Amino acid sequence: MNDKPKCDKPVNVQDAFLNHCRRDKISVTVFLINGVKLQGIITSFDNFSLILQREGHVQLVYKHAISTVMPSSAVSVDE
Repeated sequence: MNDKPKCDKPVNVQDAFLNHCRRDKISVTVFLINGVKLQGIITSFDNFSLILQREGHVQLVYKHAISTVMPSSAVSVDE
């Protein structure tokens, strides 16, 4: 019997959270550090930025400018 957890690799919470939102096309509200509120669907992301799409418009948002990402529905990062 193996007592090791299913995954030896630590969970990257940020990637798991953003990937869940992207994969399930969950609408998110992104608050920037300057107070601006953006809304849309995350279509992709990398270490430094994310792509937010809404009503045919696409925005590149730099992660260093983001304060909070709030999904419109529950997100699990335990996957």
